[in-house]
Amino acid sequence: MEISTHPEQVKITPARQRKVKKAAVLGSGVMGSRIAAHFANIGLEVVLLDIVPFDISEEEKNHKAARNKLVDSSLNSAIKANPSPIYDKSFASRIKTGNFEDNMDLISECDWIIEVVIENLDIKKKVFEQVEKHRKPGTLISSNTSGIPIELMLEGRSEDFKKHFVGTHFFNPPRYLKLLEVIPSSETDSEIVDFFMSYGEKFLGKTTVLCKDTPGFIANRIGVFSIMAIFHLMAEMDLSIEEVDALTGPITGRPKSASFRTCDIVGLDTLAKVALGMKENCTGDESAETFAIPDYVNKMIENKWLGDKSKQGFYKKVKNDEGKSEILALNIKTMEYEPKSKPRFDSIGNVKGIDDLNKRLKALYSESDKGAEFLRKLSSHIFQYCSMRIPEISDELYRLDDAVRAGYGWELGPFEQWDALGIKEAVEMMKGYGFEPASWVEEMLKAGHESFYITESNVKKYYDIQKKQYVAVPGREAFIILDDLRGQKPIWKNAGTTIHDIGDGVINLEFHTKMNSMGAEVIEGINKAIDVAEKDHRGLVIGNDAPNFSAGANLAMIFMLAIEQEFDELNFAIAAFQKTMMRARYSSIPVVNGPHGLTLGGGCELSMHCDAAVCAAETYIGLVEVGVGVIPAGGGTKELVLRASDSFTKDDPMLPKLQDAFVNIATAKVATSAHEGFDIGVLDEKKDEVVINSNRVIAEAKRKVLELSEQGYSQPIERDDILVLGRTALGGLYAGAEAFYIGNYATEHDKKIANKLAFVMAGGDLSMPTKVSERYLLDLEREAFLSLLGEKKTLERIQSILNSGKPLRN
Repeated sequence: MEISTHPEQVKITPARQRKVKKAAVLGSGVMGSRIAAHFANIGLEVVLLDIVPFDISEEEKNHKAARNKLVDSSLNSAIKANPSPIYDKSFASRIKTGNFEDNMDLISECDWIIEVVIENLDIKKKVFEQVEKHRKPGTLISSNTSGIPIELMLEGRSEDFKKHFVGTHFFNPPRYLKLLEVIPSSETDSEIVDFFMSYGEKFLGKTTVLCKDTPGFIANRIGVFSIMAIFHLMAEMDLSIEEVDALTGPITGRPKSASFRTCDIVGLDTLAKVALGMKENCTGDESAETFAIPDYVNKMIENKWLGDKSKQGFYKKVKNDEGKSEILALNIKTMEYEPKSKPRFDSIGNVKGIDDLNKRLKALYSESDKGAEFLRKLSSHIFQYCSMRIPEISDELYRLDDAVRAGYGWELGPFEQWDALGIKEAVEMMKGYGFEPASWVEEMLKAGHESFYITESNVKKYYDIQKKQYVAVPGREAFIILDDLRGQKPIWKNAGTTIHDIGDGVINLEFHTKMNSMGAEVIEGINKAIDVAEKDHRGLVIGNDAPNFSAGANLAMIFMLAIEQEFDELNFAIAAFQKTMMRARYSSIPVVNGPHGLTLGGGCELSMHCDAAVCAAETYIGLVEVGVGVIPAGGGTKELVLRASDSFTKDDPMLPKLQDAFVNIATAKVATSAHEGFDIGVLDEKKDEVVINSNRVIAEAKRKVLELSEQGYSQPIERDDILVLGRTALGGLYAGAEAFYIGNYATEHDKKIANKLAFVMAGGDLSMPTKVSERYLLDLEREAFLSLLGEKKTLERIQSILNSGKPLRN
């Protein structure tokens, strides 16, 4: 396994030559412990320090465990959290804990020291005084402050400290939220700023956004303003929190938690504190009153209805009379909790079938009901506010979009959303509600520039307000972003896939079905892409920019054929899928795929068969077919048997590895990171790589294709030497399935599926260990798959999954 950080497409500067091998995290609270975990994720040695507990007894004062109780407890809680802040539990061994009194000298060995203590300027200054005593000159130093002015922290600090100091504002949880705001002071060396911007993107996997030292920086200034605008507009238009959440969730490109569920997660007290800070400190802000806390929110805070931390906020989870969990929602007029409703807006119903977000927004905003009216008025206010914040919080508009997308999970930033609606049309809409845009917007339109972004020659450009022209968005040179290629004619496309030329003799196959599920059009696309690559290209990348690589096979197609008893058709379809997976492995050119996000079922099987998988660290990969009621039949079962066979030596018997693989398939195990994918065997350390930043996956996959090509890639030969154990393994695997059933961990139908799986993984009812071919195992897979599809229980499971509209995931 290789962690890929190749710099070929990035210009080398002194900033990039600086190395970080060891980091110190000062403060082990929720953020500190999780930042330490993410540093460990990328392979750093980490020193995590915090105070000696105040309540330590005289007897305990000389005991290390007691003195480190706070920091150790915080780290242990973080590691046990779900979702986990760490890619693999073993990585926690990279973190060494200690306390400020006994162990501050350890920071002298560190290349980066980050302060993550409570948001109190006096406390931060005291920590920095101690840091100055032990920090070696030239060491990077930063604060994770979310709002304290950077300049104020520098009072009394040395010149070397000031030159190497910046704000580095991570968003919680730092493993999962991609934003890292970098806030220099007036005395920060420019080389240090360049380093953090580069290091955050390349090594920490972040979208790094350079911010001015203004209240809330960028993301919170815009994000909190948007939430507060929602609070006020909801009351003004007499909408319920369920209605607002329906309008400000995925339908408009926002997270599933929408507005009020997000507030419950963050904590109402935290949100109110940040909002009040903005109101008090944003001098000259024409919309400062929007940050005022509404009466109903003040009442909630007074009642300690703070959200998840107090078990109730805008929503509350209770047990009903039948003992079942029920979600209640707060009625802000009565301040009483009521059963959560499912609001219906004609506007949402009319557009929910439009997959393209830009087109969906345009259609939604043209609707005439109350929901569309709310969105038009809300966006008018947000657009005005964002336009007025330039140049106060940023000179460049793209930084606002980057910050809000990466920090708040919006699919489109405010200026991107404005573009989707059309700038001219949106300005007219804004004026209709009394929201005038900043003067530079009008000047831009008068000059004939009618969008904030354009793409020219596959380069995305933004409108530079000072230069009054379009300029390339910086920092994209190391990425291959398929959206930037939309302007060029594709090599080939069908309803579910597109083949792009990504340069240097390499092509890319992009999926664009729903959830990138793999049906007939994707199978056709894979085969066509291999045909094209074998004819006159050096290799093929299979990758996409969607949130998920692939949620697996097209269940609706399988269900329809099974219900209609079209088993000959099903047999043909599964055989075609198997043949395509084998072609990915045994083509005459290197085939590399780029898993990220959900990579399940057939998506996992494709990854297993490619010459290499260049995976985003945040890849949730596994063979989940048992959850549907079948077994992996696209070569996934075969592949794990093959890998167990290849691992067999006199000192390393095959059966334990086969049993582990059996359990992972039978329990539909999904890795919670690419690193865990190696642990469960679906990724292979001999050929697969991990990339921290998902935006780099396609570029790194292309690099891998070229590397394999330059090494003299030759077409592999199909295997006929796979050792299967027959009855030697069959009895033990059957016994395992029976034990799960007896222990009530599996139903009768689950046991039947597990027994079919056991039969395939043992290679059938063979009297002795035997070497077989891949084709032999594929035939066993297909036979078991088809027999299980004939089961009523399997069809009921598939129907239930289709009705839920959610991907299958353990």
